[in-house]
Amino acid sequence: MLVQTSQGQSGSAHVVVLGNEKGGSGKSTVALHVAVALLKAGQRVATIDLDGRQQSFTRYIDNRSACARRTGLDLELPVHRCIKPGETMQILDNESLEWVQFVDAISTVERAFDFIVIDTPGSDTYLMRLAHAMADTLVTPINDSFLDFDVLGTIDPATYSVTGVSRYAEMVRDARRKRRQLDGASPDWILVRNRLSMLESRNKQLVIDGLNELSLRLGCRSINGFTEREVYREFFPRGLTALDDLDEALGTCPSMEHVMAREEVTRLLRQLKLPIDERGRRRAANRAEWFSQVDKPLEVHDIFGAPQIGFQRG
Repeated sequence: MLVQTSQGQSGSAHVVVLGNEKGGSGKSTVALHVAVALLKAGQRVATIDLDGRQQSFTRYIDNRSACARRTGLDLELPVHRCIKPGETMQILDNESLEWVQFVDAISTVERAFDFIVIDTPGSDTYLMRLAHAMADTLVTPINDSFLDFDVLGTIDPATYSVTGVSRYAEMVRDARRKRRQLDGASPDWILVRNRLSMLESRNKQLVIDGLNELSLRLGCRSINGFTEREVYREFFPRGLTALDDLDEALGTCPSMEHVMAREEVTRLLRQLKLPIDERGRRRAANRAEWFSQVDKPLEVHDIFGAPQIGFQRG
C-alpha cells in the first residue's frame, strides 16, 4: 500500500502534517486514514491534534477506541495527544502554554515512533505554522471548488489561469524555505483534491488545470483524494475507516460504497509515497498472526516446548 524506502539515519519519526487554513476540507478524515494505514503496515504511529477547540481528530480516535472496547475487535489505535488551547487573556501566554505541551508531545514520541501524524486547525496559529515547518510530508486537502482554491492562489475570472499565490501558500513556501536552511530537508508538499464529485463538469476540469498550474509555481504535486461518499460520514461515529474489515459485530456490512472507498484510500496512500521499512512489515505480519491465534486453545507443546534431545521417560 505504501512505498517502501529506507528510513533516515537520524532515527527521528517521519512527520506527516495535515494542513489547510480553510476548515471543512476533510483534514481529520484523511489524517485518521493515513494513521490507520501506517498502523496496518506495522509502523509505530503517534498522532497529535493541534485543533484543541474543535478536536475533530481527537473525537474520531476516541470513537475508534470506544468501538474497539465495545466490540472486542482489533482496531489499530495510535498513541494520541491533543494540545489544549490556552485560555488566558494574553496571546503570548496562551502560545507559551500551547508550545510547552507541543514540545512535550513531540519529545516523548519522536525517537520511539516511526511516524507522527499531526492534524492542524483551519486557521493561522503559532503552532499551526510551527507544525508546517516541521513537516517531512505536508498534505493539504482542498475541496474541489474555486472557493477553496482561493486559499492557495488567485485566478483570472476570464481565462481561469493562475494569477498569483495566496496567503496560506506563501506561508507554506516560507516554512519550507526555513526548513531547508535549517537541515537541508525538502518537505514533500501534496495538494489533495478532496470531497470529489462523482460527476464530470467543466468546473471540475478547470480546478484540475488550475491546481496543476499552481503546483508548478509552488513546487508541489496535486493528486486525487476522496470522493464525496456517505460512507465516510457514517465511519466517524464508530471511529472506522475504509481500510477496516466491516462485519456484523460493528453493525455495518460491507457494501459497494465501502469497496470503492477502500480502493480510493489505497490509491491516495500509494501516491503519498510515505516511507516504511521491512521491519514494519514484519511487525504487521507478526501482529496479525498473534491475533489469529489468540482465541485458540494452547497445545501441550506450546506450553512446555518441544521435547529435548536425550530426554528419557521415567
